[in-house]
Amino acid sequence: MVTAIVPTVTAMEAQAEASLFLSDRLPDRISASAPSLDEEAHVWRVPVILAYPHLGVLGQIGEVVVSASNTEVISSTEIEEMLTAAQLLAEQHRDAIEAPLP
Repeated sequence: MVTAIVPTVTAMEAQAEASLFLSDRLPDRISASAPSLDEEAHVWRVPVILAYPHLGVLGQIGEVVVSASNTEVISSTEIEEMLTAAQLLAEQHRDAIEAPLP
């Protein structure tokens, strides 16, 4: 018999915790996206994205892993790795980023 473990942390709480974690460490264009529950590991996997207000999401640059039983950040992609990925994405979209707003 398989026992299902019900998370006590909601997706919204996991995303909020990841957002706080990111806001303390990274620039404002980098944020937490919609989490997915990894039932086997009993964690929320929260994608870290690079987004611009007038362009939307440019892509995923990392992940923050939040416990499903408390709002503790268990791990994340290294900060430098996320910054490097963000710089590469921004460079790929440089023309759109720098274009005048309509």
